[in-house]
Amino acid sequence: MRLTSRTTAGVPYRCPVEYVEIARSESERGELVLRERREENAPTVIELRANGLFVMDTLEVGTEQSLASSALALVEDPRAVIVGGLGLGFTMHEVLADHRVERCAVVEIEQSLVDWMRDGTVPHGPALLADERVTVVVADIAVALAEAPRASYDLILLDVDNGPDNLVHDSNAVLYEELFLETVRRVLRPGGVLAVWSAAPARDLEETMETVFGNAEGVAHDVLLQDRDERYWLYVARVTSEA
Repeated sequence: MRLTSRTTAGVPYRCPVEYVEIARSESERGELVLRERREENAPTVIELRANGLFVMDTLEVGTEQSLASSALALVEDPRAVIVGGLGLGFTMHEVLADHRVERCAVVEIEQSLVDWMRDGTVPHGPALLADERVTVVVADIAVALAEAPRASYDLILLDVDNGPDNLVHDSNAVLYEELFLETVRRVLRPGGVLAVWSAAPARDLEETMETVFGNAEGVAHDVLLQDRDERYWLYVARVTSEA
């Protein structure tokens, strides 16, 4: 249990926060833990951690929503979308909120996370996965895209890390390299967009995307997280002609 600072009538005080583990799994990539964060007079928050590191929670979901909404705005007709990384489902939820989307494939490498979303361990999970437009693929995103048909998607969202310099797993480094980005370009239709979320500026990624696509842009997004002003980045590139 830890204490957090809150304010009543202008007077700060400290209230206890309790963590309760609700699910745990082990894979070759390490440990995945789902836990509840309980605080007096506040909603219970579900938190996802990988190998002891915070990944995301159900309280601060603005970055996931911004990734999806900003990327969708760049595509005239995003009928078919791939989301790399299921997480707690908030990027997928924002994608499905767009009536133009007819098909959304979510690629998640951790079977246990998919199971927790399906069986209600994550309470909002079953409703999201019940949407008939959703297909969940349990695989490495690099493998899934290598097997995808050419020119089959309008938008690919990568939300598997906090960017190339803050990896959840070291093996994810290949997702920011030229060979993988060439695969992404092949899978996208003309006019299709790749969008990659990063918690920090990633100039090397932008340059690599420029090399592969012939264009790239890093767009800053200001987000309020736990009363803190944060700046995150969305790196986007577009297929301007057939690969």
